[in-house]
Amino acid sequence: MPFGIANISIIPVRSEPSEKSEMITQILFGEHFEIIKTKDKWCKIKLVFDNYEGWIDSKLSNLVSDKFIEKLSSKPSYITSEIFNLITLLSKNSPFWVPAGCTIPFLNKKTGVFKIGVEDYQFMGTTGYKNSKEIRETIKNNAINYLNAPYLWGGRNPFGIDCSGFSQIIYKIAGISIPRDASKQVKKGVAVNFVNESLPGDLAFFDNDEGEIIHVGIMLNKNQIIHASGKVRIDLIDHQGIFNVDTKRYTHKLRVIKNIIK
Repeated sequence: MPFGIANISIIPVRSEPSEKSEMITQILFGEHFEIIKTKDKWCKIKLVFDNYEGWIDSKLSNLVSDKFIEKLSSKPSYITSEIFNLITLLSKNSPFWVPAGCTIPFLNKKTGVFKIGVEDYQFMGTTGYKNSKEIRETIKNNAINYLNAPYLWGGRNPFGIDCSGFSQIIYKIAGISIPRDASKQVKKGVAVNFVNESLPGDLAFFDNDEGEIIHVGIMLNKNQIIHASGKVRIDLIDHQGIFNVDTKRYTHKLRVIKNIIK
C-alpha cells in the first residue's frame, strides 16, 4: 500500500468519505499514514502513530516513497513542543504555523532544515523533552499551556481538542506513545490504588452508568486534574470524580487512575 505524510498543519480525518461526515481525529504535520483504500476523491488511511483509521481528502494525501518510509522508520523524529512553531517551505519561501505535537523528520538541529520527499523545510521552534527525570514536570507544564483551548470532537491541536486527543498529544510531546481513544488508553499502564497516591502526569479515566470509559484527564497533583470538557480546564478531583470549580458539582465519575510513565 502507498504511504503519505502530512505537509500542512492539520488534516481532518472523517468517519466516512464525505465533507458532511464527522471529524474523528486529525493528522498533524509530519505524521505519516498508510493509504488502504480510495473512493472518488477520498482516501481511507491508517495513521502509523496510533493505527487510527478514517477518510481524508485525496488532495491532502502527499505521497512519499517506500524508501522514505523505510528511512523514517529507522531514525527517530523530533516532536514540536511549543504551542505554535514556524515552518517555512524553502522552495517557495512560504511560512506557516504548526501546533505542538507535530513530527519533524530528519531534522538538522544546527540549521533547522529538514526534508519531506523532495522538499526542504526550515523549522523554527523547540522539540522534544529534556530527560526521564523531568518527564512528569514536562507533561504538567505542557498540559497547562493548553488551558482554555476549546473542546472539539476529533481535535488534536490548541484551537480545538477533545479529552483523549489532549492526553495523547501531551504524552506524545513527552516522548510517550498512547492510543487515540480513552477506551484504549485505559488499558495501558498500572492502576493507582488511591487518588492521593497519584503523581503529576498520571491519567484519570471516567465511566458512565454502563461502565464505558467516556472521559480522560491528566493529574496535576493529588487533588487537581486538567482535562478537556467544554474547554481545557483545571478542576478538583477526589475518589468520587471530577468536581467542577465553576458549577460546584460533580461532572464525571472516576473509574481508575493509571500510571503510564515508566
